[in-house]
Amino acid sequence: MIDHRILMASPPDTSKLERYNSYLRRINNTKLLAASSKLLFRATLFVALILVFFFTLNYPTLSDNPHRLHVHQNFLTSSFNGESTAAWEKQALHSSTPRRPNGFSVLVTGAAGFVGTHCSLTLKKRGDGVLGLDNFNSYYDPSLKRARQALLTKHQIFIVDGDLNDAQLLSKLFDIIPFTHILHLAAQAGVRYAMKNPQSYIRSNIAGLVNLLEIAKSANPQPSIVWASSSSVYGLNTQNPFSESHRTDQPASLYAATKKAGEEIAHTYNHIYGLSITGLRFFTVYGPWGRPDMAYFFFTKDILHGKPITIYKTADDKEVARDFTYIDDVVKGCLGALDTAEKSTGSGGKKKGKAQLRIYNLGNTSPVTVERLVAILEGLLNVKAKKQVVKMPSNGDVPFTHANVSLAYRDFGYKPTTDLGTGLRKFVKWYVGYYGIHSRVKKEVNNDSHSS
Repeated sequence: MIDHRILMASPPDTSKLERYNSYLRRINNTKLLAASSKLLFRATLFVALILVFFFTLNYPTLSDNPHRLHVHQNFLTSSFNGESTAAWEKQALHSSTPRRPNGFSVLVTGAAGFVGTHCSLTLKKRGDGVLGLDNFNSYYDPSLKRARQALLTKHQIFIVDGDLNDAQLLSKLFDIIPFTHILHLAAQAGVRYAMKNPQSYIRSNIAGLVNLLEIAKSANPQPSIVWASSSSVYGLNTQNPFSESHRTDQPASLYAATKKAGEEIAHTYNHIYGLSITGLRFFTVYGPWGRPDMAYFFFTKDILHGKPITIYKTADDKEVARDFTYIDDVVKGCLGALDTAEKSTGSGGKKKGKAQLRIYNLGNTSPVTVERLVAILEGLLNVKAKKQVVKMPSNGDVPFTHANVSLAYRDFGYKPTTDLGTGLRKFVKWYVGYYGIHSRVKKEVNNDSHSS
């Protein structure tokens, strides 16, 4: 017989079955989520590795070229992080650290320039720390600037390849290095070039100076500043010799006007922010490693190549004369100004007391005519120059310069000792060596230097 109790039993419990199925679904979802997470992680890692590889190829670290930091805005954020930061910071810190007791830590702008190179070498040799800044522009042959850079590198002086108008770069430099002094020599030089490219003078000599002073005023401690003005600020002044008390409100060129503007800007930052600032008015600096745009330099080149040279005379047929100043004398003046510069009185952009403000002539005190300059070069080169004498054009050049340096002598013992003949002999010896001129010129110059 069929047991009716079995047939009449209650239906199976479906709630347990639902709970079991729900449990299985949760397990499967968890496994799927875990698998998806692993896949997403691996994909992200793969993409990251590709990006790292791409940027490594396109943005090599500074260790690839340890003597050069080339800064652009898009490069700044990547190079100032990680290993590349450590690489250039280490070089900058090493270069700027003084090696003598109470030595200076000096930022030299325009360090690959003529005066900048000589000052940097002298500072380093006496035990001061030096960090250079230069944008290596093409106003004249950049290969000469790179050769100067190589010379500085041999003496463990590091040059940052950057521009004065790059505020982010300057801020970074002042963040990592407590500069005691700034020797500001970077500028757009040349009187005649201003007629071709006036904006370059505004960018460098005015905007660049303001940018540097803006950074310096906010530094803590504020550095003392020595900077290069120019004898050109005397412009149409007719009093001789030129004295710091003479008028400088009649510039004869845009270059002179920007340098005069720089002097007034310096006064403003000294007055408002307590920056200690010394301006130096250079008078026609010449010598080894000089600037190719200067007359003595291109006269030497043209005479050796048999090309005619142009000699200017004034409108009333008077000879043009310059107070030619040898580079070693100017370097002594720059270091004298640095050594006697008082500390700035501001802190965090606020003036705490009256600060030092000075201006000095750095010249040779002995004007020499351009005709005499050419005659000296003819003797040293053993070549007769082909001369074209013409009237001086209205391009901003002045006919005569003569420095009164009594103020610099009083305050830091500045006394030029090199006459034009001695200085040009040293220049010609460097010139024929640097440009590899193997002729009787080199032999005679070397013989002269041994006998002198």
